[in-house]
Amino acid sequence: KELIEALNILEKEKDISKESLFEAIENNLVVAYKNNFNKADNVTVTMDRETGDFHIYSQKEVVEEVMDPVTEISLEDARSIKGTYELGDIVNIEIQSKDFGRIATQSAKNGILQKIREEERKSLYEQYFEKQDDIVTGIVQRINGKNISVNLGKVDTVLMEKEQAKGEHFRPTERIKLYITEVKDNGRGPRIVVSRTHPGLVKRLFEQEVTEIQDGTVEIKSIAREAGSRTKMAVRANVPHVDPVGACVGINGARVKNIVNELGNEQIDIVEWDANPAQLIVNALSPAKVVSAVADEEEKKARII
Repeated sequence: KELIEALNILEKEKDISKESLFEAIENNLVVAYKNNFNKADNVTVTMDRETGDFHIYSQKEVVEEVMDPVTEISLEDARSIKGTYELGDIVNIEIQSKDFGRIATQSAKNGILQKIREEERKSLYEQYFEKQDDIVTGIVQRINGKNISVNLGKVDTVLMEKEQAKGEHFRPTERIKLYITEVKDNGRGPRIVVSRTHPGLVKRLFEQEVTEIQDGTVEIKSIAREAGSRTKMAVRANVPHVDPVGACVGINGARVKNIVNELGNEQIDIVEWDANPAQLIVNALSPAKVVSAVADEEEKKARII
């Protein structure tokens, strides 16, 4: 009962599959048996997933003359266990784990603990790998020179100086939003690379704030950003008679204001997307009045008056 409760807690708190823990216990009981008795591969372990009861069996073949007592048993001895055994049958001889020596027991324990650590690392990696190219909220732990140590809940990461927007200053215990650019497995758990300068941060913030972007009515086509200074974002409507710029700005600028506040008063310009590069430049230069605009897509150049 205590074992099952412990496995349930591990599964719930560390998001480790209970079945993988059962397999780890079974495998390490086999290792303990081999360390204590012999190195033969004739041992099996069965474990009840509901009750936690387990049995360790040494499997021996019934023979006329025993040459190897580790893997063989005489017909006479086999029939003393069960009268129906015949030559060639396999007899399961139960081994009591209480007979295991201290070293064998410690070895099994260490193997199970190692499996728990491996599964925890694997679970954490998968959990944060799913959040790559997305936003997470972290709590500032401490300032290390110009780098910032941030706790993301189950793991810590470092917001490097180059990934911080200019003019931003954070204090310990402050909650900040970060964009996950990459998740690596370094063998000791996930290494999470985060950013406050990536254009994806702006994109995800608008996706969270603007329902029309969430449901696909409005689409973000492109973002250019000078982190901490300004951002230009081009949007288009996928449904007729919808104002994509107005949807992103919100009533009295409420939606864009929330994002500007999150980004430390970074200026955000939202313009309407156009497949014609010259017209897109005209839109992006608003409110400036453009007299003429000619764009060369191949040369990636434009002449604007």
